Amino acid sequence: MPRPIVATVHTEALQHNLNQARLRAPDARVWAVVKANAYGHGIERCFESLRGTDGFAMIDLAEAERLRALDWRGPLLLLEGVFEPRDLEVCSRLNIWHAVHSAEQIDWLAAHKTQVPHRVFLKLNSGMNRLGFSPTAFRAAWARLNALPQVEEISLMTHFSDADGPRGIAHQVAVFEAATGDLPGERSLCNSAAILRHAQTPLRGEGVSNLAADWVREGIALYGSAPDYPENTASGWGLRPTMTLASRVIGVQQLQAGDSVGYGSAFSAEAPMRIGVVACGYADGYPRHAHTGTPVLVGGVRTRVVGRVSMDMITVDLTPLDAAGVAAGVGSEVVLWGVSPSTGAQLSVDEVARAAGTIAYELLCAVAPRVNMR
Repeated sequence: MPRPIVATVHTEALQHNLNQARLRAPDARVWAVVKANAYGHGIERCFESLRGTDGFAMIDLAEAERLRALDWRGPLLLLEGVFEPRDLEVCSRLNIWHAVHSAEQIDWLAAHKTQVPHRVFLKLNSGMNRLGFSPTAFRAAWARLNALPQVEEISLMTHFSDADGPRGIAHQVAVFEAATGDLPGERSLCNSAAILRHAQTPLRGEGVSNLAADWVREGIALYGSAPDYPENTASGWGLRPTMTLASRVIGVQQLQAGDSVGYGSAFSAEAPMRIGVVACGYADGYPRHAHTGTPVLVGGVRTRVVGRVSMDMITVDLTPLDAAGVAAGVGSEVVLWGVSPSTGAQLSVDEVARAAGTIAYELLCAVAPRVNMR
């Protein structure tokens, strides 16, 4: 039989989380962001639950092609645009919209021979300083695009660096308004954090009234994680977990005071205790730097990782279960994050990620191919 570690995708939770974006931005259309294979959940596995979206946004053409193969005929958006001129041929053939963030991409469009004009999203660098035209170059880029017969419609977009934190978005909104205020075209500004925290912020611009504007881009919130954890939790935002990573205890050891556990003897027992050995390790995508104290659920009871994470195993403290009179041994259910199938108890992927010194994005995207996913 296969190893007992399984990642379960909760498709009904995906649909619920999509609806949360609609509740907070009722007048906007929603991009369901499915980059990185739907944040590790699998595009094909998520597709039916997300059919209610207005469009799908991704990074590479292969993911757009997969969605067209699933018979999606609605909008698709390449968030980083095309990477070379021949990508535009695929965009023409499959009617894929794409971001434009550099002069080179405009050059490629100008040289592209097509019978089908393109819908583009012109990106402003409003302060994040990754992709996009500077405020001083933005209007010239718009004018170049507007003059091209290869371009049918220009939408305007930017991306926030601090929508999830105390600095906020006001400085970037001001830059966006100054650069785009009198330009025509639909707007797309809100990522997950901005949808949850700022969607109703007033916005000046042609035909818009608030930050949600015409399109919002729901990424990590779609997958049940709070972008501003620990200030807010996913459940506090009304989001539901969309993935459960679960395994089983495959061995039990009885420790005496002073006994150590695992590589480097990183944990030593202070008193007699039982530990469970779990079929899950960093080769499965569980974070290598999850240290002693990282929470897990065993039989629906909250306990902790002890010692170092190995390639194929972790060790967990069974003392809380023994103290509660809950039988725990070989075969006991272990939830690394998500929802306990047996009890319904929940362990937030955000909490696990924080204990491991990372973020939920990384954990969800890092689940390894060897893990059975259903």
